[in-house]
Amino acid sequence: MRDGMVDHGAAALLLAWYDRHARVMPWRSSPADRAAGERPDPYRVWLSEVMLQQTTVAAVRAYFRRFTERWPTVADLAAATDADVMAEWAGLGYYARARNLLKCARAVVADHGGEFPCTEAGLRTLPGIGPYTAAAVAAIAFDEPAVVVDGNVERVVARLHAVQAPLPASKPALVTLAAALTPAERPGDFAQAMMDLGATICTPRKPACGICPLSPLCAARAAGIAADLPRKSPKPAKPTRRGIAYVAVRADGAVLLETRPAKGLLGGMLGFPGSDWSQDPVPAPPLDAGWTPAPSAVRHTFTHFHLDLTVHLATLPRSAAPARGSFMPRAEFRPGDLPTLMLKVWQAAEPHLP
Repeated sequence: MRDGMVDHGAAALLLAWYDRHARVMPWRSSPADRAAGERPDPYRVWLSEVMLQQTTVAAVRAYFRRFTERWPTVADLAAATDADVMAEWAGLGYYARARNLLKCARAVVADHGGEFPCTEAGLRTLPGIGPYTAAAVAAIAFDEPAVVVDGNVERVVARLHAVQAPLPASKPALVTLAAALTPAERPGDFAQAMMDLGATICTPRKPACGICPLSPLCAARAAGIAADLPRKSPKPAKPTRRGIAYVAVRADGAVLLETRPAKGLLGGMLGFPGSDWSQDPVPAPPLDAGWTPAPSAVRHTFTHFHLDLTVHLATLPRSAAPARGSFMPRAEFRPGDLPTLMLKVWQAAEPHLP
């Protein structure tokens, strides 16, 4: 009986709450637009969803505004250079997303006349769009009743149905339960309402059950276990890798930089020459010089490992000819365009450079 109540009643309760409390986002249509039947711009929805992967709303807002001011349409983005997009992306992390962003924009323009496919299946054919992003764009931009399940939705559904099996093994069951909740009417608003509920009320710690619109239907609240769900299997400890970063400045102030290989971590990004990242890295200076270690090392954490970098410094004559990389005049060098790891390297090196 409870499951039937949840499936039939939750959507109506949640949409009524969303109509009153929807968060204002630069990529969302306004309440007035929605009332007038205007749909969100698929380009803006897609761009926001790609940016929001592994990143918070607060962190994304400024990036989203900069991107849409510089490239207001998918055709504008498709025509951008890789280097410009990578520079604007710096700081958002997971740089494969930026590379896929360009691939997708160019496919939309080249293969679809600059218009995003309007179905979940059609969106899945685009490079860089996986199941979650396809469902989110289909639901939010085109009102297709796609099942949108992110971390917030997993948490809401796990609590609503008191699913005690731990993630990630329980994810298929949570997707099935989320599908049963998704209404045929206003599925895009429903998807955003679920995300808003998880972000503002059904939070990971100290959920505000007293003001939750779904509290009358919530099995976890009835059992007194809402704050304990969803359960998660313990993660294995992250290994630590090591490496060396080489920061060289020429006598005229120019900085030695290189573009990393297109594939792999930080692929296609600008950075400092370095060694491999492993348990026992092999030194690989870009040229013979009087390299000295900086007093401070750099630690950075990726999804699957920690990285400790020793930073080696050198001052080079104007005639220096490195085997890797090229010199960028100091007046053109903008540390803020570097990915976060390389910015940390520069910050460790700069106080000790001429």
